[in-house]
Amino acid sequence: MPLPANRVKQRLAAGELALGFGVHHLRTSATGMIAAAAGYDWLFIDMEHGAMSVQEATQIAIAALSQGVTPIVRCCKDALFEGTRALDNGAMGVVVPHVDSAEEARAVAAAYRFPPVGTRSWGGPPFAYAMQPPSNAEAQVELNREILVTVMIETPEAVEAADAIAAVPGIDALMIGTSDLTASLGISGQIGHEKVRAAYAAVGAACQRHGKTLGMGGVYDEVHARTYIGIGARLLLSGNDQSFLMTGATSRAKFLRGLQPAG
Repeated sequence: MPLPANRVKQRLAAGELALGFGVHHLRTSATGMIAAAAGYDWLFIDMEHGAMSVQEATQIAIAALSQGVTPIVRCCKDALFEGTRALDNGAMGVVVPHVDSAEEARAVAAAYRFPPVGTRSWGGPPFAYAMQPPSNAEAQVELNREILVTVMIETPEAVEAADAIAAVPGIDALMIGTSDLTASLGISGQIGHEKVRAAYAAVGAACQRHGKTLGMGGVYDEVHARTYIGIGARLLLSGNDQSFLMTGATSRAKFLRGLQPAG
C-alpha cells in the first residue's frame, strides 16, 4: 500500500504556501475533514499547549490520513518520545519547540529518522501504509523521505544559531515561534518589531543557504503575515480551532444582535 501524499512537502516543493490548521481543543475524528474542506494542507496537532494525550492526537492523525490533509504533531522539547509514538501511529511529521542549538537539532533529527540518518526505532502499527507496509528497509527509506521534521526558533540564541541549525541533516524546516520570540526579546506581542523582522530575515537566509524551509507561527494578522511571507516563510501555522471558532461565532452573534427589532 503506498504512503498517502504528504501535502506539505508537495506544496513546499512547488514553492507554494503550506497552510496549517492548529488543533488545540478539537478531539473529533472529523478534524482533518473540517480542515481540508476549509482549504488547509496540514494539521498542527498541539501536544505542547493542548491538553490532549498521545492517544487522542494519534486518533486525529489516523483519520486525517484519508481526509486530504497531512497530520503533523507538536510535542514538547523534553518529550521527543511522544513524537516517535505519534509517527508510529499515523502522524506524518513532527514539530519540536524551543530548539536553540545545532546540538539540539541533531538530537531531534536522530529521534525521527531511521538509520543510517538517525536512530529511530522500527515498530508500531503501520498506519501510514494502511496496515500493508512494504519491507522494513523500503518503508524506512520512504518514511525518512516523506516525514516532515521541523524545529522551532523562539529565542535570540536560536536566531544566532540558525545557520548551524539549518545545516543539520534530517531537519526540513525552521519555524519561528513569533510569540515566544517576542517575549524572549523583551518585546512581548510586538510581532512587527524591527527585531522580529531582522530575525525572520536571518533565519530565512539560513534556510535558503541550506535548502530548508522557513516557517511562521504566531502571526495571524494580515499586515505582518504579508511581510514575513515576503521574506520567505512558506510553512505557515495559520491559526487554531479556538481562534477560528471565536472569529466565526463572534461575527455571527454580532450580525444576529444587529437584527434585534427596535422597541
